[in-house]
Amino acid sequence: MTTPNTAGDALQSDHIKLRLLQMMEEVEDYAILLLDQSGNIESWNKGAQRIKGYSAEEVIGKNFRIFYSAADCLMDTPGEILREAAAKGTINREGWRVKKDQSMFWGSVTMTAIHDEQGATIGFAKITRDLTQQRLAEKTIRQHAQQIERKNKELEQFVYIASHDLQEPLLNLTNFVELLQYEYGPLFDETAGMYFDVITQGASRMRNLIRCLLDYSRLGQQIELKEVDCQALLESIQSDLSVSIKNAQATIHVEPLPTLVGYETELNQLFQNLLSNALKFRKPGIAPQIQVRAERQATSWCFRISDNGIGIAPEFKEKIFLIFQRLHEREAYEGNGIGLAHCKKIVEMHGGDISVESEPGRGSTFLITLPFLSL
Repeated sequence: MTTPNTAGDALQSDHIKLRLLQMMEEVEDYAILLLDQSGNIESWNKGAQRIKGYSAEEVIGKNFRIFYSAADCLMDTPGEILREAAAKGTINREGWRVKKDQSMFWGSVTMTAIHDEQGATIGFAKITRDLTQQRLAEKTIRQHAQQIERKNKELEQFVYIASHDLQEPLLNLTNFVELLQYEYGPLFDETAGMYFDVITQGASRMRNLIRCLLDYSRLGQQIELKEVDCQALLESIQSDLSVSIKNAQATIHVEPLPTLVGYETELNQLFQNLLSNALKFRKPGIAPQIQVRAERQATSWCFRISDNGIGIAPEFKEKIFLIFQRLHEREAYEGNGIGLAHCKKIVEMHGGDISVESEPGRGSTFLITLPFLSL
């Protein structure tokens, strides 16, 4: 026979569960369900249906073991989770879980024991978040990092050659040309003097290219992930470029930008290179109008940097990201053709992608996708 106290306890337990159900029913981003003491499903919200694929009618009354693989069930992983949650109160687990269609998703699970006023376990609240896309993105990042590490090792030997075997003969060439001009200058005519100037300028440009190449090869060798406030970063860059911005009479509009996890120094170089290019490749007589904005996507941030400059022909949209590739005469626009190669390498270090949308004479929009990273 049910005693008054027992009936009251049962009523109170039902009331607790009802209140939880009312709060959780409409949540769509998380699968939130209540289990009885044995792990049988008592409630099912919209988020659970979206993530796991079952309707409430299909799943209520069944044991939550249906979300685990045969191997997990054989090892009694579900039972272990219930026992640990009952003992500790709340536990967190991550792992592959099974949907209705038998496909797998990476779930982050929080299991919390529900107690009555006497402290007895009357069931469990289970919250699951689908982190499949985030996990796949992190896997992609790791693969990119491994590829970059291999490339950096291959570049080590080249860096040594560039810094020693190339620069030393170049320095000798420059020194001997200067010595020749100093000691025998009066013996040469104007044409010979012009030849010496060409040699000196060529050697100087070669030395500059070698320096740029070394900078490119060293990019990413000493990096550390940290939280980066992109809004503050862009403000700092605009301050650094203030003279160029003023001389070009440029207007830069920056919409609210996020704080993300990335490589701060490299991100600074990325955005500075892109803004500098927007200032440099402007149409004669027209003040640059530059816009920077970011959009949150499922697994990444997409940055868009737009300008009203000279634009890029379709056949050059891939070429511009290659090292030392120039589309214009040096007399028209200064530079070594390495800025956008730096940008591409920096974005790839983050596991992202960079591309450009442009038409000649109608400006350009650079699109940078940076996946969500975690510290």
